[in-house]
Amino acid sequence: MAARQKLSEVELGEALRTLEGWSVVNGKLHRGYEFADFVEAWGFMSSAALVIQQMDHHPEWFNVYHRVRVDLITHDAGGITARDIELARRMNEIAAHRGMKA
Repeated sequence: MAARQKLSEVELGEALRTLEGWSVVNGKLHRGYEFADFVEAWGFMSSAALVIQQMDHHPEWFNVYHRVRVDLITHDAGGITARDIELARRMNEIAAHRGMKA
């Protein structure tokens, strides 16, 4: 699958089965993370920002206290792409090391 090509429904369904906590909401790949406190949530965002910048693929995200909400979409492809899936995987890996609550 091409990184900047919108995934088919089948491809997206297969990818979602491998992404713990992620779903599609309003046409975007969506996940909410909850951490022990604000510092852990901010630490997650800071760590993720380094990966995000390296990938040059920036999420829509929102933080309040110990919660971070993330939406991913590739606007120029008109939907969710392999790049969104890869960033979601990498964000899950970072969250697992940053004190994410189960």
